[in-house]
This record gives sequence, C-alpha cells and structure tokens, in this order.
Amino acid sequence: MLNELGQKEALIVNVVDIFDFSGSLIPSLHRFVGNNPILLVGNKVDILPKSLKKTKMVQWMKERAYEAGLRPIEVLLTSAKKANEMKILLEKIEEHRKGRDVYIVGVTNVGKSTLINQIIKNTVGIKEVITTSQFPGTTLDKIEIPLEDGHYLIDTPGIIHRHQMAHYLGKKDLRIITPSKEIKPKVYQLNEGQTLFLGGLARFDFVKGHRSSFIAYVSNDIQLHRTKLEKADNFYKKHKGGLLQPPRLDEINIFPELVRFEFSVKEKTDIVFAGLGWITVTRPAVVSGWAPKGVHVLKRKALV
Repeated sequence: MLNELGQKEALIVNVVDIFDFSGSLIPSLHRFVGNNPILLVGNKVDILPKSLKKTKMVQWMKERAYEAGLRPIEVLLTSAKKANEMKILLEKIEEHRKGRDVYIVGVTNVGKSTLINQIIKNTVGIKEVITTSQFPGTTLDKIEIPLEDGHYLIDTPGIIHRHQMAHYLGKKDLRIITPSKEIKPKVYQLNEGQTLFLGGLARFDFVKGHRSSFIAYVSNDIQLHRTKLEKADNFYKKHKGGLLQPPRLDEINIFPELVRFEFSVKEKTDIVFAGLGWITVTRPAVVSGWAPKGVHVLKRKALV
C-alpha cells in the first residue's frame, strides 16, 4: 500500500507518537511518497507537561525528520482526545491538500485510528467507525472517508515497527507505560554511582559527576526504583518481573536483554528512552541509559 503513495497525487499525513518518535517513524517513508507533500503530525500532545515549550518539541521533531530523509511541509502537534485539536488538524489538512486525496499513515500504537475516529465524530457525528484487529492498535484494512469535493481521506493499516517498546509488552503493561493524562515530573537527587530503574523496562546510571538533580518524565503509573550502580545488575536479575514491573513475571523470559548507551553531557540534556519518556540531566555528567535490545536511547537538548 505504501508503494501506491508515489503513484497518487495526494497529501500524506504521517502520524507519529511524540513519546516514541524514533520508534514511530516509518523507515524510508520518503522513498515511497514520491513528490507528494507530507504533513507530520505528532499525536498525544495532551500528555506533555505544561512546562514544556511546544515550539522546542516541534523543532526537535523537524530535525529528526530531516535526519530520516523526510521534508515535511509542516510539523503539527495534536491530541486525538481533544475536539479543538482535531478542528485545527482538519483546517491544516484542508489548507495543504489543495483538492487532493489525503492518506493517513503511521506505525502501530501511535493513536492513528483514535485520531481518525475523532475526525469522523467531529465532522459527521458518527462514533467508533474504525475497528482494530487482534494486534493492539492495528487497523484491519484501508478505510476511505468521503470528502465534500468527491475526494477521500484514506486511513491505512498500521505498519509494524519492530523497534517499538510496545511490541515487547502485553495489553495491561501497555496501558501502564502509555500516559493517559499529563505526566508529572519526578525529581531525584542522585550521587555519582547511583542507578534509577524505570520499572523493569529501562535503566539510568549516573556514572560520573557531582551530586545533582535528575528529572524523570514518564507515565505516572511507572514505578522508579533507586539503587547503587555497583549493585544494579544483581538487583535487576533478582527483581525483574517482581518489584521491577513491567514486564510481568510470566513475560520476563520473552523480554529482550537491556543494552547500554553511554553519554557525556555538557549542558542541560534529555536522555530519551523511546516509548517511555525521558530523564533530564541538569548538570555536566557522564550517564548511561539502558533499553531493550532494538529500542533506542537518544540524547537531545533539554526541552524543559
């Protein structure tokens, strides 16, 4: 279906999850769309802390998109749960489509179907039009929604991206890691040689530096646990699936091993755990982030 995009004359609306930007980018999308314009839409803006400057998030998304070869005509933040956000999105789509069809594309679990349902609800008044398959968050087939001028808004099936944290978790744990409301920052005073576990899903090590504040921006339902770095490996082996959840005890055998990424930080910086959130490092330090094999840990200039 992606191969069709370059043969059509259409506006491509690429929906991504702002909490899992790298995990929700479609690999090589720029090769499929031909000369068609792309409107990049970051979903779930409602869960971002109010202290975060939206312009910084938009700029960061734009830079990451360019690195991936995308040249969006505009980057927009929205929330599939907010009617007023849908109104703005519809206006932007109408502005950029210029009488063409509109294709909505995205990987699984970015909230694309929820977004389309909200568009239909706000324009036609029908609820829950789009169904999903047994795989969480995946639309069964492409769905064509007629527009007033005879063209269509087309919702395409969710594309499976194997480097998403969501693929390693069951439905219950998926609800835990996916924020449903504004995330509340959690502040920790750490000394050199201390570790924070984000449930059993990821790990943050303060390797070197002066005692300072670290601010975690993750789902309010994820429990964080502090321990000494020298004991962290044994602590993880002993408590994964128990004290350190998710993953649950019956899922730890299929959960990938954690892989380490080290960063030297010179200024206020976010260490981003794809699909989970981020930890802000407030002072110069050497830190490391651990995530399941295949899931990205990235460094960016602090957004807050």
